[in-house]
Amino acid sequence: MKRKILFKIILMQFAIISISFASCSKDDSTTAPTNEIPEIPGYTLTWNDEFDKANIDLTKWEYEVNGDGGGNNELQYYTAFPNNSFIENGKLVIKAVHENYQNRSFTSARLRSKGKGDWLYGRIEVKAKVPTGVGTWPAIWMLSTDWSYGGWPESGEIDIMEHVGYNPNVVHGSVHTLAYNHRIGTQKTATLPIATATTQFHIYAIEWFQDHIDFYIDNAKYFTFTNENKGWPYWPFDKRFHLILNLAVGGDWGGAQGVDLNAFPAQMEVDYVRVYKKD
Repeated sequence: MKRKILFKIILMQFAIISISFASCSKDDSTTAPTNEIPEIPGYTLTWNDEFDKANIDLTKWEYEVNGDGGGNNELQYYTAFPNNSFIENGKLVIKAVHENYQNRSFTSARLRSKGKGDWLYGRIEVKAKVPTGVGTWPAIWMLSTDWSYGGWPESGEIDIMEHVGYNPNVVHGSVHTLAYNHRIGTQKTATLPIATATTQFHIYAIEWFQDHIDFYIDNAKYFTFTNENKGWPYWPFDKRFHLILNLAVGGDWGGAQGVDLNAFPAQMEVDYVRVYKKD
């Protein structure tokens, strides 16, 4: 009888030790959390928005509210209305809606980081999914914060990603300067077909240096714009820039083949924005 009791005690002690060991092994695990931002060799993260809050973070973004047509005869009125831009399922959603407002037939949103996120050089990456539909024109791009060399295009523009709905799943990366811009047919640009641009999220990025800007999609480089050392008309990219996220409707380029009203509402979704400084 005593032997049976002793045997049971030994089994219980063994079970307790086994459970404790398993618990300690789990606590000491070095597995990274699934939401941890991965490091990029040679870079340090300096600014980001994971869109994990209930509302758009106005310490990082401001709304541009106007019906100016974006300088391209676009059809939308950009609003701060919650039906045009909001956070849903950990994503920023920018939605273009077919509705009459302020003598415009569409509403949408355009957010910028000006004064809240301004950078000179570094890596800027945005993970996004673009909408379908003829007449949609989503963009991830940058403008000069201080306009040191004058208005557009003197102070420059960097288009990290543009997509026009009548040419689906073809992504454009471009720069504009006084010497190189679309109004005089000299813009520097490149395109890359992405078969799932409208159905899956992809990472659109630039790496911006003193002597060149590299353009990437999902870490594949497809375009480089080089500083020719001819002065600011060719390279105004030695000043700080801010980021813009918007979804336009129609316009000189986006509406070149009309606007399909059945495509609306249409939306661009942004998973995150991350800005890194070169070490």
